[in-house]
Amino acid sequence: MPNNTPTLGFLLNDVARLFRKRFEQRAKHIGLTRAQWQTIAYLARCEGIHQKALAELLEISPISLMRVLDNLAERGLIERRPHETDRRITLLYTTESSRALLDDGRKFGDATRKDALENISDADRARLFEILEHMKSNLVTACRTPADKA
Repeated sequence: MPNNTPTLGFLLNDVARLFRKRFEQRAKHIGLTRAQWQTIAYLARCEGIHQKALAELLEISPISLMRVLDNLAERGLIERRPHETDRRITLLYTTESSRALLDDGRKFGDATRKDALENISDADRARLFEILEHMKSNLVTACRTPADKA
């Protein structure tokens, strides 16, 4: 008889996928893709970043990010400004419009987290975060060593 118990990796992936799906359901009427939401959110934390560095943070290729940025710029949600000393570099900034949307996005995120954590006690929530932070720390440390040497 096959073991149908999901592995930790599959379970974490499914929870993350469902988080994204529920967020997208809430935010659908605004008309932004998940990639656009994520780009605005990261950019808001890193105002004045250049495209290559933002692509690295988002873990996507600079070319893929370019399409997202073009769409956001067309909608007036980001602006590109020239670098003071290197004219090859364009710096990225959010606009007032995107910052207002981020407030909505935070509300959607809060509601989505509320859905996910419903009927889970405060103590269990705290323990869950503690365990996930510990797992993250373990993996950050492990990722510093090539897998073939581990």
